[in-house]
Amino acid sequence: MTATPAATGAAADTPDTVTATATAAPEFVRSAAVLATSTGEDYRVDIRSGRHHLTADEPASAGGGDTATTPIGLLLSALGSCTAITLRMYAQRKQWPLETVRVHLGYEKGPDRAARITRRIDLVGDLDEAQRARLLDIAERTPVTLAVAGATPVVAAHSKGADRA
Repeated sequence: MTATPAATGAAADTPDTVTATATAAPEFVRSAAVLATSTGEDYRVDIRSGRHHLTADEPASAGGGDTATTPIGLLLSALGSCTAITLRMYAQRKQWPLETVRVHLGYEKGPDRAARITRRIDLVGDLDEAQRARLLDIAERTPVTLAVAGATPVVAAHSKGADRA
């Protein structure tokens, strides 16, 4: 559908008149959004994710108040919960007897600022070896695993007129 510019002389590329072409790049669709706000001199951050509220902080040894988990702790929490949820969904869909999923995660620092995440998955239930192997294979392709391991780019978004002090 092609729209015509308004009689007021609006440009043909305004949001109301943009025409999609077959060669246009696919557009990104936001599937999650978070607002992280730091308002004090300390390191505590208030986080809003939908209607849910979280906090992050740094340990006292790093100058924080140790009032919440660290940002790396939140990253590991996201990875662990995504892994557990994805495996639970898959097992339910297949009607496999998966009772419990435990995901143990660690963030390790190495030489020359290298870092890695270690993950051990415990699957509790009357699963055969093929089912266990399939679940561990699925774990390598969860959305957060792919985002972290694939180094999903973080791109700057344009400011929408936030107050600038």
